[in-house]
Amino acid sequence: MAGLRPEPTARQMRLGTELRRLRERAGLTGREAAALLGVSSGQISQIESALTGVSEKRLRSMAANYSCSDEELISALVRVATDRTRGWWEEYRGQLPTPFLDLSELEHNATFRWDVDLLHVSGLLQTEDYARALFSTRIPELPDADRELRVRHRMQRRAILERPTPTPYRAVIHEAALRIRVGGRATSLAQVAHILELSEAGHITVRVIPFTLERFDDTGSAMIYAGGGIPRLDTVIRDAPHGTAFIDAEAQLGVFRTLFRRVETSSLDPEQSRDLIHNLAKEL
Repeated sequence: MAGLRPEPTARQMRLGTELRRLRERAGLTGREAAALLGVSSGQISQIESALTGVSEKRLRSMAANYSCSDEELISALVRVATDRTRGWWEEYRGQLPTPFLDLSELEHNATFRWDVDLLHVSGLLQTEDYARALFSTRIPELPDADRELRVRHRMQRRAILERPTPTPYRAVIHEAALRIRVGGRATSLAQVAHILELSEAGHITVRVIPFTLERFDDTGSAMIYAGGGIPRLDTVIRDAPHGTAFIDAEAQLGVFRTLFRRVETSSLDPEQSRDLIHNLAKEL
């Protein structure tokens, strides 16, 4: 059907999901909601599936008919619905897998970012050579042009840490990730030096999980956590064998918030972490 989005972004789909959740909490079917709003049930389905957008006026009307009085949530959803930004990541559409672009968009709009990484340095902290070495290990092997496209995209993602109003960023990295020589000694040394430099920035906090931590099995889980306009709109991104998973259920978000705080508490404080990284650089 003309006018429908061929490929909604994860952020657009999240808006549709939240509107569906509001309707379901109100105990309304799609047909009943459509009758209240004076539209077709097909239009409700298209909005909830993110195949079409929704205006601020209609969104507020939906919220009212769904008995939602949470103005903070409604305003946050309006911001998503009315955002017409076409970010730098759009130049990669059709060239990179869609999850790459969805992650970039979520990062761009995030109010904060938390990372936990166990075997590799967090993507936002990676140097170009480190990222290139990682992408070079992919099976099946990527053509040179595809690999360089991924490297360039990853380097552009760092814009959220470098813009005039940077995104607050907290990373927890396992010592193993710092010791594994990705790309050889020179690349690893440059990567460690880069982390130390970034950790001096006021909006970036880097903590290290040392090998000496006991009961790491209780706290170990790699994740990306992106803050939404309000906690309910946060998103967790996790890589899995079948692809990238975007997690947004309230109960699951609560679990990952708790998990991050537990991991962060168990890690070394920022100053101790810098000391460990300094010492590790001498050993590489």
